[in-house]
Amino acid sequence: MEIFDAKFPVVFFIDEIAGYYFYAHTLFSIMTSTKQISKHFRDVYFGGNWTSVNLKDTLADVNWEQATTKVHHLNTIAVLVFHINYYVSAILKVLQGKPLQASDKFSFDLHPITAEDAWQELVTKTFTEAEQLALLMENLDEAILFHDFADPKYGNYYRNLLGVIEHTHYHLGQIVLIKKIINEKI
Repeated sequence: MEIFDAKFPVVFFIDEIAGYYFYAHTLFSIMTSTKQISKHFRDVYFGGNWTSVNLKDTLADVNWEQATTKVHHLNTIAVLVFHINYYVSAILKVLQGKPLQASDKFSFDLHPITAEDAWQELVTKTFTEAEQLALLMENLDEAILFHDFADPKYGNYYRNLLGVIEHTHYHLGQIVLIKKIINEKI
């Protein structure tokens, strides 16, 4: 049997046979939902998630030629990085008080990358905007999580913030696989 006291984020378990109480673990060490969401977002970008895979480490040794190498019919690493950041950038602007101005049809429209500096510019922009979004996420008022995000058709803030994390994990997996295929050919 599990007992949870909402005043204290600690879970105790009762051994029903012996009647002993065992301290199990603290749940979130009094971390708010928005701080927890922000942490998960940062983790997929900068490390610390339980998958042990993150965007920063994955892209650290990718050069512009690898990033733009086409593998089969898949998107390139550069296009996927652009695509991931397209939605981060859109959500960032909303949290900064600007209107939502994004369209799925433009989310893969990366201008050609033909040199290392252009690739590094995309990577830097991606990580800079990720950190900016994480800061805004963690400082959001909890009450806003279940309010409409820009327009009711997009669901609430909670759905969109978790969605951008899931979206990043999904495409990070693709990037990891494409990178492995490219490195096997070298």
